[in-house]
Amino acid sequence: MATIHIGDPLRGKAVDLSHHLSDLARARVNSPLNKLFKYWEEPNLIIMAAGLPDPEYFPFSSVSSETLSFASLLEKNSMSRQHFPPENKTITICNETIATKDFNLTTALQYGPVTGLPQLIEFQTNLSAKVFQPAYDNFTTLIHTGNTDGWNRCVMALLNKGEGILVGEWTYPAALATATPLGVSPVPITIDGQGIRSDHLRQVLSGWDENARRMPRPHVMYIIPVGQNPSGATMGFERKKEIYAICVEFDIIIVEDDPYYFLQQGPYVPKTDRVEDQIEISANLEAYIANLVPSFLKIDYQGRVIRLDTFSKTVAPGSRLGWFTCNPMFAERLERFAEISTEGPSGFSQSLITKLLLTWKYEGYMKWVQALSQKYKAKRDFFLDCLADEFNFQIVSAGEGNTWAGSNIYLASEKLNLRDGVQTIEKVPVMRRTLFSFVPPSSGMFIWMRLHFDNHPAVGLHDVNSLELQLWELLAESGVLFAPGSIFSAGRESDKTEGYFRISFSQTKFQDMKTATSILAKVITDFFRNFV
Repeated sequence: MATIHIGDPLRGKAVDLSHHLSDLARARVNSPLNKLFKYWEEPNLIIMAAGLPDPEYFPFSSVSSETLSFASLLEKNSMSRQHFPPENKTITICNETIATKDFNLTTALQYGPVTGLPQLIEFQTNLSAKVFQPAYDNFTTLIHTGNTDGWNRCVMALLNKGEGILVGEWTYPAALATATPLGVSPVPITIDGQGIRSDHLRQVLSGWDENARRMPRPHVMYIIPVGQNPSGATMGFERKKEIYAICVEFDIIIVEDDPYYFLQQGPYVPKTDRVEDQIEISANLEAYIANLVPSFLKIDYQGRVIRLDTFSKTVAPGSRLGWFTCNPMFAERLERFAEISTEGPSGFSQSLITKLLLTWKYEGYMKWVQALSQKYKAKRDFFLDCLADEFNFQIVSAGEGNTWAGSNIYLASEKLNLRDGVQTIEKVPVMRRTLFSFVPPSSGMFIWMRLHFDNHPAVGLHDVNSLELQLWELLAESGVLFAPGSIFSAGRESDKTEGYFRISFSQTKFQDMKTATSILAKVITDFFRNFV
């Protein structure tokens, strides 16, 4: 085990972690065609070895797109304190015959290395170095077709049938759906206001009984540390240090799935306490990065973190484009899996996004994600403001042992007229009761709403999952579709009094959010009053 400790200024190489590779990963061999690639760039070489279609028969001479800049987001919002002239541009990628630079459409649309276009890899590597700052020298980046594809490759490369993965008790269901058909079981870890709890992680690992669990102690952790899906929790740097130290001690590989990293928005401030909203774009990128919650990579001095990034949340999901940042040994094995599956993302996606990034440059992309996070912040704030208009809020501090420990919890109850300390509905006295609660997220796209079925008249007559689905169906039939919380469970023990909804505010128009909260107020109030 390396003797370098977290925080040491010394930077070494990644340690040997090859014992974590799955049987399938060990069985993967290099593509026989790789022997050809070393000659590919030789000048004047007549290539007759590969089954390449003739690019002269590609029906595209160029691809063009109208692009926006970060200033375009600000121009759409009067909250901006600064004025930036719109810098919308037309970008064009030409074919080889008329291209003036190495980057051209012919190269992008032809078969090529699964690692991705060199210009794109260079951009991603530069971004990972500047923003995520891995704590060892020989990290590398590798292209993938979105984080779901990236996670799928990690599962195949690291896990064998009969093994387990450490996950938050609530987690992204597609991550579980990827692993369970391969005979890999989730091992849920309790979460709080920052996500996975380090104390429970240590308890599970130190007390592991292979005979009782019928599987070896897990050696892989899947984690969404920023704007966690579904809980919205964001993990602080100190918690990450605690978890990383445990993973070193117990030899755990961390797969850091972080699609919402650049959607860090800061704390929610109630409308009554908020000054006029302003969008600020920092010209000092180092200061902006310093204010972001650091990645696990920043403390990863051993190379045991495989980080998944994607352009799905910052550019477009349909681009199906993202990248790994990890140690070279893992990258090489992950590349082998791409050779016999996706090979690489679409050449059209790569060409357009690469050209966009080369046009924006690093500084332009970083300004774009700053503006983007502020736009989502405005949506988050508006949705929570709408809830405040429809419900009475009481803010309480969550104590130890609570799902949201360390956070301020918003308890929502019916907004009723108060008369002599008793609320009255149609001449029937009703004491104010909590219908649901939540913690405003500081990142991401989701509100994780806890439903307080302990205050429901039928809690002893119906199980919680039944109540959750009945309320979910009533809302859907009334015109509002949330995601039922039960689909995000990683096998946690069910609480007999609570259900959950995951509510996404990211795509919904402002007026639709207002309508949705009005429908929610009517449906949930009726559900708690009149349930039979």
